[in-house]
Formats: sequence, structure tokens, C-alpha cells
Amino acid sequence: MILVSKLFFVKNYVGLTLWPFIIVKDDALKDDIVLINHEKIHLKQQIELLVVFFYVFYLLEWAIRCICYLNSYKAYKNISFEREAYANEKNLNYPKARSAFSFIKYL
Repeated sequence: MILVSKLFFVKNYVGLTLWPFIIVKDDALKDDIVLINHEKIHLKQQIELLVVFFYVFYLLEWAIRCICYLNSYKAYKNISFEREAYANEKNLNYPKARSAFSFIKYL
């Protein structure tokens, strides 16, 4: 289910996945197939980590990478979940074809 809301977004961020929803910044983004595919990859990641563990690991990895990079945006771009999603967002078959726990390859 895709929802539209500006409440969750700052700066250049335009999409967010909070299982079971994909939330986009504006209505036109609902038709952005690459963005929606990126967010579908996150849905798969969240399901395989029983949702709550996804958020725990995501925040923990982001915090560690913030310390390493001293830059929150660079930390975000290097989170394993994001690296997997960005690397495969243009492959529209990826969410269905990916192996479980594929984000581990991006640690």
C-alpha cells in the first residue's frame, strides 16, 4: 500500500517504508517505478527480520556509520539495507528474485 505524506520527509528524502506501507512525499512519486522498487526491497528486508529487528539493526548500523564517517548522510548511504536497495532498485525483478538476507553481502 502506497501512502502520500509530507510529514516524514526532510531535505532530499522522498520515500520511506514503514511496514506494511510505502510512504512517498508527493502523489507523482507513486508512479516512480525505481523509487517504489527501492522501497519494495526494504519491505522484503523488513519481513525477513520480523520488522522490529530491521529497525533495530538499521538504527544501530546508522549510528555506527555516523561515528565512522562523521556525516549522517554518508552514514545513511552506507547502511547495508540501503546499499542493497540502491544497487538493485533498477532491477524490477529483484524483490521477487532476491535470496533471503541478501543485505548481508552489503555489510
